[in-house]
This record gives sequence, C-alpha cells and structure tokens, in this order.
Amino acid sequence: MADCEANYFRLMKLFPDMLEEAAERRLGLSHDSDHELFLLVRENTRYTTLIELSQVASAGKENPWFRLPVLMLRLYHDARVAEVVSCDGFRHLRPRYGYPNQQMHQQDEKAQWNRFLGEWLSHCLARGYYPEPLFGEAP
Repeated sequence: MADCEANYFRLMKLFPDMLEEAAERRLGLSHDSDHELFLLVRENTRYTTLIELSQVASAGKENPWFRLPVLMLRLYHDARVAEVVSCDGFRHLRPRYGYPNQQMHQQDEKAQWNRFLGEWLSHCLARGYYPEPLFGEAP
C-alpha cells in the first residue's frame, strides 16, 4: 500500500491537472530528448481516474527491438492511492501467487508492477521531467 500511496503523490506532481481539463500529458527531459513519458486519461469519474502510461520514442529515435510496457493505472482519489491494474494488456493479477505456477508469475508480481511504476515516476521527478504544453498551447 505504501508504494501505491507514494505513486499517487508522484503522479499528482507530474500531472497536476489530470482531474480538471487536460486529458493527456507528455513529459520529457528536454526538447531533444530521446523519449517522452505519455500519460492519457482514459476515464475520469468522481472517485477514480484511469490513466494509460507509456513511453514513446522521439521522432526518428524508435528502436524496433525494444518496446517498453504500457501500464494502466487506477487512481482512487478518496484513498489517495494509485495502483497498476494492467501491464501490456494483462489484467486480473492476484495479490500473491504460489510458486511455481502455470503462468510463471513471481509470487509478488502485483507488488513488482507497483514498484516498477514508482521507480519510473521517481526517475522522472529526479531527472527534471517537465510537462510539455498541450497541442495548441503556447510554450
């Protein structure tokens, strides 16, 4: 739960206007960055928000051999937590698994997804990622 709480506050720092009018946000280190973090609000209700988080390569810098995962995040505003609910389309993950198991999930696979999200968001905050202006806004 601590990872989910910390991830909620990290997301609020990186994407403070997700609850208002902005439906998407690109985050990058600089205009000549090799990649950007792309946040897209898929669903916004009174108590929850569903966000798709992906990393996209800048034009001309795509790597066909390496594709980063796409995470779906559910933010629960009343509890102030953000949890990964899907990774590359795989959903319905149990909190714990016996090992070995048929799908070869790690015993704490769900916790690992949330830790991965935390590492990604912490990296963005530590490296000075900044919100890019939305399409049509002045820089």
